[in-house]
Amino acid sequence: MAEKSKILVIGGTGYIGKFIVKASANTGHPTFALVRETTAASTSQKLELIESFNKSGVTLVHGDLNDHKSLVKAITKVDIVISAVGLEQIDDQMNIISAIKEAGNIKRFLPSEFGTDSDGLKFLEPAASVYRQKSKIRRAIEAEGIPYTYILSYAFAGYTLRNLGQLDAIAPPKEKVTILGNGNTKCIFMNEEDVGTYAIKAANDPRTLNKTVGLRPPANIKCYNELVSIWENKIGKTLQRNYVAEDQIMKNILESSDPLKLLLALFHGMFVKGVAALYDTKFPKTLEASELFPEVKYTTVDSYFDRLV
Repeated sequence: MAEKSKILVIGGTGYIGKFIVKASANTGHPTFALVRETTAASTSQKLELIESFNKSGVTLVHGDLNDHKSLVKAITKVDIVISAVGLEQIDDQMNIISAIKEAGNIKRFLPSEFGTDSDGLKFLEPAASVYRQKSKIRRAIEAEGIPYTYILSYAFAGYTLRNLGQLDAIAPPKEKVTILGNGNTKCIFMNEEDVGTYAIKAANDPRTLNKTVGLRPPANIKCYNELVSIWENKIGKTLQRNYVAEDQIMKNILESSDPLKLLLALFHGMFVKGVAALYDTKFPKTLEASELFPEVKYTTVDSYFDRLV
């Protein structure tokens, strides 16, 4: 049996990073997580997460994105590097690229994408700046000849399905629902555990070398009106649907401050402009994860809502 590749996750204690670390460890890969020495002491949630990593056999490597020596030291221990850094650290991935080049041993690098495609899509600010940064990182990876895979996971279920996209709620509504735009724009909704699973599979697959992989399982391509209808069927009630016109959404973006401003700009792009639905026409060469890995039993939108009833 072939030896499992060694995987380093940078940003492993972050929102999507923890699911990638878990998927790597659960599939038997020697898994390393780069953490700052102060991470465990920062919050009780971080401490609990670090303890769960230890129980899963994850090796914690102390380092920092701004400490070149620590990055090189961590990278030389592994075969694959996966970055799951947050949006505020996208540009800092230039430091990872520099360290990968010096280490000279990496078989694959997955930068922090985990959204819609960063090339050629038009978002409103401040989301537009984020995607320009992601494109800049792509070009730097390609210019340095680093083997890569870009993972597109579109809309996280935890931000959209968990509360049906109601920004001020922690659970789906049972009386009325606010829908951005006309609710007919298609998007793709992914459970975070599945994002981790697909990312690890793609990182180790020769078919995905220097390719973009989109997580687009057919059962999870829905418009918001469809989501609401599914939820209504689950709870046996009809919700009052309140639609927000695009000009009002744009006004709300201008008048908001971060992090709400960024979230609204992202939602506008995905749920009003439909940037996630352009994969067939704008990005025909993107590989589809559920076709590459049919053995993965992904969480459907329908089954996700079953958990919330």
